[in-house]
Amino acid sequence: MKNTVRVMALLAVGLVMLSTAGCNKLRARDQLNKGVTSYKNAKYEEAIAYAQLYIPGVEAEDNMRMGNQAIEQYKQVLEGNPVKEQQINSNKGIAYIYLNMKKFDDAKNYYRKALELDPNDPEPDYSIGVIDWTETYQPRMEERAKLGLKPEEPLKDKKVCADLKEKNWANIMDGIDALNKALQLRPDYDDAMAYMNLMYREKADVECEDPAARAADLKTADEWVDKTMATKKAKAEKQPGAQGITMDQSGGNK
Repeated sequence: MKNTVRVMALLAVGLVMLSTAGCNKLRARDQLNKGVTSYKNAKYEEAIAYAQLYIPGVEAEDNMRMGNQAIEQYKQVLEGNPVKEQQINSNKGIAYIYLNMKKFDDAKNYYRKALELDPNDPEPDYSIGVIDWTETYQPRMEERAKLGLKPEEPLKDKKVCADLKEKNWANIMDGIDALNKALQLRPDYDDAMAYMNLMYREKADVECEDPAARAADLKTADEWVDKTMATKKAKAEKQPGAQGITMDQSGGNK
């Protein structure tokens, strides 16, 4: 009987020890997880801090260093497999800095990574459209300046026009596609509408051998201007105390 009691007592002690050990392991694992989470959050906050100190468009050495530090911190956050929201924001943060550094391919790459994580966010598509327009507008305007063309004049030099079309066409179509996607997700995205107008003007100017296509593109561009203005007006009228927008007979704002 005594032996039985002793065995039962030992078993009880063993179970208590196992239970305590199990609790300690769970507690240690919980502390470790909290420590890892805190570390990841600290890295993310540090990346945001660097990004806030970076001044877009300023190419001074110190500022560029700040931008690169922000990019590196964001990349370290991504390597730590953070929560989805931090993954999305880190990719968008990297893309935005690359955009302002005029590293357009890198910027589009990271905006697309953000889209893979959240296909329902219209902002990366809009940003890709802006980048595509920037990449097409600059070389086109340089060529127009060399030819001494007025804003309303088409590209008369067929060789220059053909070269620009070859260089810009892929970005033009990619930009229109990206902006369309943004507008499907956010139908009242007036900024995206404004850039659709600009993209169709880029398309029109390289329709060198097809005057009808050029005219159709310019008509589409004008339609996007009208849509942009109508959407902005509708939004303004929804604001508390909005007076609306009226036009005088000369077409100016009142």
